[in-house]
Amino acid sequence: MLNGGSVAVVVVTIFFNFMIISTEAVLGRNTRTTESKVSIVGDLNHDMSFPKFAEPIPNVTVTVGRDALLACVVDNLRGFKVAWVRVDTQTILSIHHNVITQNPRISLSYNDHRSWYLHIKNVQESDRGWYMCQVNTDPMRSRQGYLQVVVPPSIIDRETSSDMVVLESTNVSLTCKARGYPEPYVMWRREDGENYRYNGESVNVVDGEILFITKVSRLHMANYLCIASNGVPPSISKRVQLKVQFPPMLTIPNQLEGAYIGQDVSLECHTEAFPTSINYWTTERGDMIISGDKYEAVSMDSGYKKYMMLKIRNVSPNDFGSYMCVAKNSLGETDGVIKLEEIPAPTTLRVTTTIPTLPVKKKAKSRFPDRQERGGVDQNRVEMDSISESDFEYEYDDIMSSRSPSIKNLPGAYSVGNRCFEVGWSSMVNSVFLLVTCVVVLR
Repeated sequence: MLNGGSVAVVVVTIFFNFMIISTEAVLGRNTRTTESKVSIVGDLNHDMSFPKFAEPIPNVTVTVGRDALLACVVDNLRGFKVAWVRVDTQTILSIHHNVITQNPRISLSYNDHRSWYLHIKNVQESDRGWYMCQVNTDPMRSRQGYLQVVVPPSIIDRETSSDMVVLESTNVSLTCKARGYPEPYVMWRREDGENYRYNGESVNVVDGEILFITKVSRLHMANYLCIASNGVPPSISKRVQLKVQFPPMLTIPNQLEGAYIGQDVSLECHTEAFPTSINYWTTERGDMIISGDKYEAVSMDSGYKKYMMLKIRNVSPNDFGSYMCVAKNSLGETDGVIKLEEIPAPTTLRVTTTIPTLPVKKKAKSRFPDRQERGGVDQNRVEMDSISESDFEYEYDDIMSSRSPSIKNLPGAYSVGNRCFEVGWSSMVNSVFLLVTCVVVLR
C-alpha cells in the first residue's frame, strides 16, 4: 500500500484501468449485438477463454475478536483483474494487488495469480455481512460469501439484580439481562442444585430473564445463578444471593426430662431465625446460665438454623425445676421451657454363690492296681477311666426319682457319696448341684 497523495493517484489509475477494460468489454458487446451472424462454436470458444471461478466462496463463521479469511479462486484469469467489495455498503476493499479501503484491519494476499484472500483481523460485529469477489469481465462475473460474526454471551450488570434481602411472605423478583449473538438463552437455578418451590411446583430450573417468587419463605433462602448461553463458548453466569428475614421460631424435642441424683443430663432446643438470633439458657428464676464446672452450653449453626444444648453435670436436688431456652433477633424473640424432674436411681442386684467343700477321710484305692502309673506318679489318684457311663446314669436316675434307694457308691471311690446327699433334698436344683460338686471332689 502507498500513503499520502500517491495513494489517490494509484487508486484513480487502477480504477481508470479497470473502467477501460469494462468499457472495452461494453463496446465489444454492442458491436457483437449488431452482428447478425455469429457462430455458436465461436461463442463457446470465447466463453471458455474468459476467467472462471473454480469454487464458490465458503461462508465463514468467526467469534468476535478473532481473525477471518475469505478465499476467492479464479481460473484462467489472464489479464483480467480481481476486486473485493463489501456488498451491503458497496465499498471497494481491494482491486487486484492493491488494498483500497482505509480500514487497517483489512489486508490482501494472493497466490499464483489464481487464489485471492481477503484477511480481516480482530473481527468486529460491524464486519458481519456479504462480501463479493468480482472479475472485470463483460458481463462482470462474481461470487459472494457471508461472514458471520458470533458473540459469546455477557451479562449486563446494570440491568441485572444484585443481592437481595426481603421479608418472609412477600413477593420477590430477580432479573437477569444478557447480550450476545445469537441472542442468549437465560435460565435461573439454585447454586446448590436443590429444587425449590415455584408457582406451586418443585422445580430445578426456571427459564427466562425474570424469576418471580410469590410469598417467599425461608426455604427460598439461597444463592441463585443466572446462566446465559447461546451456543458460543463460554457460557456466563452471575450469582445473586437471596436472604429472607423472619423472627425466631423454636422447637423442643422433649419438654419433660427425668434424671436421678448424680446423673449427667442434657436439654435440647432447635431454633430458626434470620438475621441470626442471640441464643441463651436461663433458670426458672430468670438467671442466665453461663458455661462452667456445673453447666455446659453448646450452640451449633447451620444456615438460619441453630441447635442449642445445655448439659448439667452431677445433678443435685437443687437442679430440679424448669429451664428456658431463649432466641432473639431484630424482628422478635421467642422462648421455650423444659422441665427437669427427679426419677429413682436404678438399683443393683448382687448374687453370691458359695460352693461347699467336703472333707476327705482317706485315700482312694484303685480297683485296677495294674493300671497304676509308675515313675513318681501320685498313687492317690483315682482312675476314672473304668467308671462306666451307666454308673453315672444310675445315680442320676436315683436322684430324680426319689430319696430311696440310697446313692450307690462309685467303684473305687470314697464313701462320701451318702454324706454329699445328706446335705439336703429340699429341691431338685440343689440335688443336681450337689451331684456336680461330688464328682469334682472325687476327681
